Amino acid sequence: MGRIAIFTDDPGWHGKQLRLAFAARGYLAEYVSLTECRIIVEEGALPLYIPGFESALPDAVFVRGVPGGSLTEVVLYLDILHALKIMGIPVYNDGHAIERSVDKGMTSFLLQQQQLPTPQTWVLRDRGKALEIAERELSQGYQLISKPIFGSQGEGIRRLEKMTDLFWLAHSQGVYYLQRFVPCAGEGYSDWRVFVVNGKAIAAMRRCGIHWLNNVARGASCEALPLDNVMAELAIKATAALQMNYAGVDIICTREGGYKIIEVNSIPAWRGLESVCEVNVAEILVDDLLNYCQLEGQGAEAVC
Repeated sequence: MGRIAIFTDDPGWHGKQLRLAFAARGYLAEYVSLTECRIIVEEGALPLYIPGFESALPDAVFVRGVPGGSLTEVVLYLDILHALKIMGIPVYNDGHAIERSVDKGMTSFLLQQQQLPTPQTWVLRDRGKALEIAERELSQGYQLISKPIFGSQGEGIRRLEKMTDLFWLAHSQGVYYLQRFVPCAGEGYSDWRVFVVNGKAIAAMRRCGIHWLNNVARGASCEALPLDNVMAELAIKATAALQMNYAGVDIICTREGGYKIIEVNSIPAWRGLESVCEVNVAEILVDDLLNYCQLEGQGAEAVC
């Protein structure tokens, strides 16, 4: 029986779904925290210590969570993901993909480099310049979103609507990330989550928020609506731009009739998506990972 490591500190519903999907395909999946892993450089030992895989490294790794911490700690976690891939162990999504997506500044940069529609964004350290940019945008009738570079589920995000809001302009560990606020089409607040796996948009939903943050974790409702070809193609291209196996891509339909890509998530949740779409995301992800293992093993002994 093959053995898979699921990196997570909180398996929850998603971890259980993945474990069941792996078991249905003859694989034993074990939950592992990256905080308990370590690099070992000594004779006669595996170069990586992964709890539960002391005698042999896993056949593949599914990254369901990367813990927060200091820069040094996060670098260690990513080093372990990089090391596994260097040793020929498929990592899904790999360390490079996670680096690109958790860093909102790099995500914005890469989307712009691929000429994909994304809001105007400024990432800088200088507070005076950040205030100058914010004042200019507000004076021209735009609103701004201030975000931490690293973060999820809307934590630490503020909307700057008027000049007096600049009093609340805060940095995140010395760095300002400012993004032009994009009003959505129609009434209220909504955006789309498009789930992409292996270059295909497998499902999508519209999230309608009780305020301008549309996260399901913050009370947004979900509804399934037909996904048009343009939005699906944008999500696929965004996932490719960050070189991910799979992603949850957040897109806003603008009042002008276009689209803006807001975020590309390398460790997306899908419980809300499954509540409105007839799709088993865990099964699709597991099948794609196992197929990825076979492709990686072509021309040599397969790793899965």
